[in-house]
Amino acid sequence: MATAPTPPLADATNGTPLRPVAGRRTAPHVTRTTTHPEKAPRSRAGALWLGVCIAALLLVALIVFMLQNTQPVLVSFLGMQGDVPLAVALLVAGVGVGVIAVIIGSVRITQLRRRLHRRP
Repeated sequence: MATAPTPPLADATNGTPLRPVAGRRTAPHVTRTTTHPEKAPRSRAGALWLGVCIAALLLVALIVFMLQNTQPVLVSFLGMQGDVPLAVALLVAGVGVGVIAVIIGSVRITQLRRRLHRRP
């Protein structure tokens, strides 16, 4: 069974045909009204995705740091003393600072909310 030969495709440069194909209608010429395309609006989902990506990169960096700093160090705190890996000591200190920052921030947010609700 013989098939009909397919018509030749038009030559194209950047999507603009140089010569029309026989038997086809050509589309009207479209031009841009601006050289600066509109940016997509920012969304909460996009910001969340960016935050997740940054957190993942920081987690990888933390894991590499912990794997490279496993030598034991002497830690003394409030009369207690012991040997722990350096990375663990720094991780515990960092988590402690984070907890303190969350507590202080929560107290301040609570103060501001109370002040806002007291206004007549």
